[in-house]
Amino acid sequence: MALTQRLEFRQSQSLVMTPQLMQAIKLLQLSNLDLTTFVEEELERNPLLERASDEGLAGEAPAEAGSYGDSDGRGDGQGEDGFGGGAEGFEPGQEEWMSKDLGTRAEIEQTLDTGLDNVFSEEPAEAAARNAQDAAPTTYTEWGGGASGTEDYNLEAFVAAETTLSDHLAEQLAVAFAAPALRMIGQYLIDLVDEAGYLPADLGQAAERLGASQADVEGVLAVLQKFDPPGVCARNLSECLAIQLRELDRYDPAMQALVEHLDLLAKRDIVALRKICGVDDEDIADMIGEIRRLNPKPGMKFGSARLQTMVPDVYVRPGPDGGWHVELNSDTLPRVLVNQTYYSELSKKVGKDGDKSYFTDALQNATWLVRALDQRARTILKVATEIVRQQDGFFTHGVAHLRPLNLKAVADAIQMHESTVSRVTANKYMATNRGTFELKYFFTASIASADGGEAHSAEAVRHHIKQLIDSEEPSAILSDDTIVERLRASGIDIARRTVAKYREAMRIPSSVQRRRDKQSALGNVLSTALSDRSRNTEPA
Repeated sequence: MALTQRLEFRQSQSLVMTPQLMQAIKLLQLSNLDLTTFVEEELERNPLLERASDEGLAGEAPAEAGSYGDSDGRGDGQGEDGFGGGAEGFEPGQEEWMSKDLGTRAEIEQTLDTGLDNVFSEEPAEAAARNAQDAAPTTYTEWGGGASGTEDYNLEAFVAAETTLSDHLAEQLAVAFAAPALRMIGQYLIDLVDEAGYLPADLGQAAERLGASQADVEGVLAVLQKFDPPGVCARNLSECLAIQLRELDRYDPAMQALVEHLDLLAKRDIVALRKICGVDDEDIADMIGEIRRLNPKPGMKFGSARLQTMVPDVYVRPGPDGGWHVELNSDTLPRVLVNQTYYSELSKKVGKDGDKSYFTDALQNATWLVRALDQRARTILKVATEIVRQQDGFFTHGVAHLRPLNLKAVADAIQMHESTVSRVTANKYMATNRGTFELKYFFTASIASADGGEAHSAEAVRHHIKQLIDSEEPSAILSDDTIVERLRASGIDIARRTVAKYREAMRIPSSVQRRRDKQSALGNVLSTALSDRSRNTEPA
């Protein structure tokens, strides 16, 4: 058979992940905080992208409200799936522009002939002013049209800096040691302290890495453990409590034995603790009370990481027709516009091919970002509306009526892919009449019904288990087997190991531990009552 060359034509289909499609997928799974950060970076990087004013978007914002009632289970404004199509109201040439800063643009136009390297560069004085104002908004990120002047002042400059635990310990270190070698060892150990005030359990490598003796490291550590706050620089909880008790002059042999057996205290094994410490019931109760008044994490009151407030992405409110009204939180939706007019002005004056390519790419990226943000808002609203429709019983009656739900059920109902629904529900929160929940909370596994009826939600079963345990009497503690029997009597077919798994996930102790806790609590109540009665019956 002879080998010959020939030309053939073949037609095939393939899915190509373009950069724009990858960006749209990335935006879909970002939280509102991460999305705000991403848009701010794009505003700084793209000169054709501007933040829209509230007046400019009146009536042109993406669909922000949907409803679920008795007759209609879909929200308004549910666009088509996918990210390839354009969104209504965002075609080039139809955008509304905010006021322009002509001074900055005139400067850009004058420097076009010299290339783009210096177009957006800042003068040293301007850069210094920007750093001093802690990244103050530029002309491309301001809400209004006025430029920021040098007369503006930053209110954050008047706020005192928060003292961190490391700084607090370093100040004490400078006073405690005069020798540079010991101070270096101390600073090394301070750098290892975590936010709770603890050192790693193993410090064997510290002496080797610093080239110091183990005795010097132990000596410096002993001094650090006397620093404020009491209990800092401990290597475990027992050592932390022991340091605080020594500070209070309460670290006697009985208290030492108690601190060394914290595992028994966690199990509420008071009888064993009383034997080990060699004290009576009254003394062991006082010792446990002293332990509870100590601080197990002494470093937390210093400079810990500031927590971000959770902002819901979707609001669900009761509707006038007995259904539920679903709307997006407009505060979490970045409003940006593409300045087509500015692009038209610059395109007439650009002479170099590289400059034209730059502004063409900037226009394409800005237009796609606006469309991707609009599609993201519509997709979130569509998924949230379907979740509310599927979980109507939860919003009306509570967690006991939470239905089994998975990603496929929602994806099939709104004609989307499961991966899209998974990205939408990641890091998104819904504010309801029963609290604020992550969207993933409403997706629960199903538990079969004992009588062959409708399956039960795993979250509803966990809620039922917690109710049974909370209502049990101290004299009749429910074992896992008993809980299984009562659940089956309620129509829930569940295994004992599943009950144990759910109980441990809710941090509910076993029946043996609960019996000890409730008997101990009951004993304390009776002891207090008898003590009060004896004081009331004493002759005046």
